[in-house]
Amino acid sequence: MELLVVIAIIGILAALIFPAAGAIKKRATISKAQTEMDRVIVAIELYKEKLGAYPPDNPRLPTLNPLYFELVGTRQPGPTLYETLDKTVQMPLAAFPRAFSGLDANNNVVPSGVSGFVNSDRPAGEETIAARTFLRGLQPGQFVDGLNNGVSNRLLTCTVQWPKNLAPLVPSFQPVEVGVNPNPWRYVSSNPTNNPGTYDLWVDVVVGGKTNRISNWRRQPLVVAN
Repeated sequence: MELLVVIAIIGILAALIFPAAGAIKKRATISKAQTEMDRVIVAIELYKEKLGAYPPDNPRLPTLNPLYFELVGTRQPGPTLYETLDKTVQMPLAAFPRAFSGLDANNNVVPSGVSGFVNSDRPAGEETIAARTFLRGLQPGQFVDGLNNGVSNRLLTCTVQWPKNLAPLVPSFQPVEVGVNPNPWRYVSSNPTNNPGTYDLWVDVVVGGKTNRISNWRRQPLVVAN
């Protein structure tokens, strides 16, 4: 009889603890994504302060944007080549149409809306405008290298990966690292629908089977359909 009582008590405790553990995990995951978003927001605002405009986007493909390159800064070692200021990524100008073109939800090809990087060393009369680095010290998982339509590219990502059992958010992008399903920051500055006149920045994270949208227009996460 005593054993049955003990088992019953353990069952009750388990029923109380497991939901609490799930809630704690959800809060920690969402908090992590929000903290990373806040850092990106600070970098974007510094960009706007120094360059007079928000970083350009890739209008029809929010997940395949040039935000990494704009916030880290680039230079042009040659008239037809860009490379990041830390010299870790290079991209020929002629590759832009492939590097930033992708597929929409219906698998239709969407052409690139990116023709160059704004935050890049470039001549201005007799002087040279120097690119700036607004986002420093990125850790593994905060960016992902890969090939997009066969061209080397790098995306600014959230460290909370997109579940491996779900379809990739950027179908045309093939990560270099096997087993990675990137969760890029989605960004729209040319025609934002939630923050007119500024920009929309968001990422979706899946916790407990539910997709939570972390965004710069709503402090509390919004549960959306997968």
